[in-house]
Amino acid sequence: MKAVQFRAHGRGPELVTLPDPVPGPGQVLLKVTAAGICHSDLSLMAAEPGTLSFAPPVTLGHEAAGVVEELGPGAAGVAVGDAVAVYGPWGCGVCRACAAGRENYCPHAAALGIRPPGLGSPGALAEYLIVDRPRHLAPLDGLDPVQAVPLTDAGLTPYHAVAESRHRLPPGSTAVVIGVGGLGHLAVQILRALTPARVIALDVTEERLSLARSSGAHEALLSDDAAPAALSGLTGGMGAAAVYDFVASPATTALAAGAVAADGHLAVLGIGRGSVPVAFGSLRPGVTVTVPYWGTRQDLLDVLALARAGRLSTRTETFSLDQAPEAYRRLSEGGIVGRAVVVP
Repeated sequence: MKAVQFRAHGRGPELVTLPDPVPGPGQVLLKVTAAGICHSDLSLMAAEPGTLSFAPPVTLGHEAAGVVEELGPGAAGVAVGDAVAVYGPWGCGVCRACAAGRENYCPHAAALGIRPPGLGSPGALAEYLIVDRPRHLAPLDGLDPVQAVPLTDAGLTPYHAVAESRHRLPPGSTAVVIGVGGLGHLAVQILRALTPARVIALDVTEERLSLARSSGAHEALLSDDAAPAALSGLTGGMGAAAVYDFVASPATTALAAGAVAADGHLAVLGIGRGSVPVAFGSLRPGVTVTVPYWGTRQDLLDVLALARAGRLSTRTETFSLDQAPEAYRRLSEGGIVGRAVVVP
């Protein structure tokens, strides 16, 4: 089969040919129908040797949708021909977190060598994908796989962040979304679907601000030197009840920290190496700061249900497997608005 791999630190993705995989006990083989491309893949390939919990080569792609091709011995709960999406943050399956469906916070996965597809285990940028257990599959139930596949991360992560904090967003409150890319434009839609809050979105280009408006943002602002004053004016100097930073550069985390209200919530979701100082006097009183990681299995079912109900729509651009290296190049240059999806 064809696959796109991270094969060496500091090098770009490479198209290779691998043997077709065979499912082992309890596993499921999918014929991939769509796979998402993510900024975190770029960080993976740029990492210094020895800094990752695994070594290359590894097939990329942690957003996956496909059709069940074959069941390994003992696998049950899905049938050949089922169209499914893949829940990516695999856990041990038996601890308290996993029993609650919160495998994204499994404390044992790393020590047991359990890694998400594309982030240590072979990923979805290939013609076939092995899924470790049927519980990590969710039915598409008629959803277009190209539209649905970004929801397994780019939708799941903001959904989890908003679901965990929506009690802080009553009528009359304000939520701020920093970064209107693949995750951010879905975050705007999720906030509109789950809360009555006014949504303010920020980004650095007019194209991204147009995407924010079309996604439902009430206000869209350039993220520049004037942004702190603009946010203060829009919130009457009080700050926003919740701020979701999908960039997390030093500049945006500083903006987020200054924009969150007393007793507010700040979620750091980007991978831009920014940080938020948490100490008395560094933030308004009562602020909570979280670093959400993907979402729960139930969150994924909820996200797909929102899409099925017409409440979520992903801005996508499609590529073939052969074109995947070019898609990564464009993503690194900021040339993808929304989410890049590979269709094998």
